[in-house]
Amino acid sequence: MIPRVVVAAPASGAGKTTVAVGLMAALRRAGRTVAGFKVGPDYIDPGFHAVATGRPGRNLDPMLSGEERVGPLFAHGAAGADLAVVEGVMGLYDGALGTEGFSSTAHVAKLLKAPVVLVVEASAAGRSVGAVVQGFVAFDTEIRIVGVILNKVGSDRHEAEVRAGVAPTGVPVLGVLRRDTRLTVPSRHLGLVPADEQREQASAAVEAAAELVRQGVDLEAFVAAAHAATDLDVEAWDPTAEVAQAGEGRPVVAVAGGPVFSFRYTETAELLVAAGADVVSFDPLSDPLPEATSALYLGGGFPELHAEALSANDVLRRQVASEIAAGLPVIAECAGLLYLCRELDGHPMTGVLPATARMTDRLTLGYRTAIAATTTAFFDEGRRVRGHEFHRTAIELDAQVDPAWHLPAGVEGIALPRVHASYLHLHWTACPDVPARFVAEARVHAGLEK
Repeated sequence: MIPRVVVAAPASGAGKTTVAVGLMAALRRAGRTVAGFKVGPDYIDPGFHAVATGRPGRNLDPMLSGEERVGPLFAHGAAGADLAVVEGVMGLYDGALGTEGFSSTAHVAKLLKAPVVLVVEASAAGRSVGAVVQGFVAFDTEIRIVGVILNKVGSDRHEAEVRAGVAPTGVPVLGVLRRDTRLTVPSRHLGLVPADEQREQASAAVEAAAELVRQGVDLEAFVAAAHAATDLDVEAWDPTAEVAQAGEGRPVVAVAGGPVFSFRYTETAELLVAAGADVVSFDPLSDPLPEATSALYLGGGFPELHAEALSANDVLRRQVASEIAAGLPVIAECAGLLYLCRELDGHPMTGVLPATARMTDRLTLGYRTAIAATTTAFFDEGRRVRGHEFHRTAIELDAQVDPAWHLPAGVEGIALPRVHASYLHLHWTACPDVPARFVAEARVHAGLEK
């Protein structure tokens, strides 16, 4: 039984990230150990959760991990915490298109048997906020909305008017937040700038959110709401039970990190370690490959904004190309795909793949059902997976290649026998054989197995 609350909103833009991060940081200030979670495939908000809580930020996504794993993954991520705060995505009832709310915040709240606190942006309304709250309470009676936090309230008079509108709903107002310009965090073409890229600004924004919440929210009432969660009868997800270790010795799996490659799920490294690898992070902007690297994981991020600096680390570029030519196993997702191309926006990359990459004006975003188009060391042809795309770049092939995936819109990515590169992000908890096969290939490359 872990006290928990889902922080949701009627729509995007209501300020639920500010409120959720502020609650996490304020509760931590008050001496509580807080676990932070994000509904959906978002990589940026969990980075701010990590700054606020001092613990890894984690995602809960029924579409990518399977709804049967949401409770176990939550219990795993919340282990050792006094309380968990789960930040929702979009509007409370908004899920994958055409699914009647699958993978929505409400869906996850039901899977977690968690109460919901609704963040309502009140800057352009008064008593009408009460109608919004009443509508969200009545829309799905299985969802327990136990409190409201009013955001961007303009004055004491405005606050009184909004409170009067909410009072007939019977839902308590747990807090009122005024507008605060200190909470502005730089944004760009894919949303907020990740915390890994601007640590000082991220820390300042988190501290400002914590102070705003401390002044405007009844923290004890919020904690009491978290304790209203009913028991969740699940066993915590255990990465060691998902993958098998084999043989003596542990190969080194290099995991790209730093400001460029900040998009990856916390469970990815946990599965690699459980499969028998030593995971070593490195920053491709400045570092060479870690010593004794036997496999390379390149996740997502913003290489298009650091193309010149990435290209300037020609030692690493040559090293990656040479090692892959010698059989180094590689899984590359999104940013990793771009890094393996010949060039990105005119800047030389590793040249492993016969393709060039460029920034475009088109946003590609959404869940995808994909079928492996080519057998590689990690996927067998015909393997069906669910993934997520989130980018504004495109690649142009310089030669005929084997594609990585069949998608509804056509083929995508590039597959070599021991290199799998595509735009698709996977949550490996739903396919633990992939990290197991990845580490097995690393063992072969390290000479630990034939």
